[in-house]
Amino acid sequence: MLDLIGTEIVAGERAVGSVLTAESIGSTYGVSRSVAREAVRVLESMGLVASRRRVGATVQPRTSWNLFDPRVVAWRLEGSDRARQMVSLAELRRGFEPAAAALAAQRADAEQCRRLASAVSDMVHTGRAGDLEAYLHADQIFHRTLLEASGNEMLAALAELVEGALAGRTHHNLMPSRPNAVAIARHDDVARAVRDRDAARAESAMRAIIDEAEAAVAAEFGAAAGD
Repeated sequence: MLDLIGTEIVAGERAVGSVLTAESIGSTYGVSRSVAREAVRVLESMGLVASRRRVGATVQPRTSWNLFDPRVVAWRLEGSDRARQMVSLAELRRGFEPAAAALAAQRADAEQCRRLASAVSDMVHTGRAGDLEAYLHADQIFHRTLLEASGNEMLAALAELVEGALAGRTHHNLMPSRPNAVAIARHDDVARAVRDRDAARAESAMRAIIDEAEAAVAAEFGAAAGD
């Protein structure tokens, strides 16, 4: 129910200013008032609605949404706002992941280096097999580990956003049936640079990964998201 309402809001199917009440939610989705109130509370925590006594929950404009909430990201990827969300995620990643790679080269511990290398190995094998879900899992582990290895808790907190971007490419048919061997090799370059404590090389290799991802997204969605 929460996913349905959230997707409707971010897709514009529920107009800004329209009102949700526990009664209307209950009758539409066949749930109790307590469940409906909890759904409204969650939506309010994301900034999608704002509650007022005796009025209900009013749908809010995009400027009020918590655009970093992983559920908001997922809902936008499911709807008509997909192009804008994919381009925004690609541009955002370009702004912080290369810096995180440079920091990881200075701060990663032995276990984090091992996890990066293991994730790359898994990407090689699952990529050759064309198992895109297993490849996605390994890719997500790689990027989460890298952000954690930066030693910056705010960068680490962005891991779910990156995982959402990666999942969006896979689940919306923006990945080739066999992942790009060059892209995998660049992940290996990052892992090796982090292990070798080469911050400049780690940053450069990560930037190349992001540039490739951004180019793929722009090729698919650039014109649609240009507004």
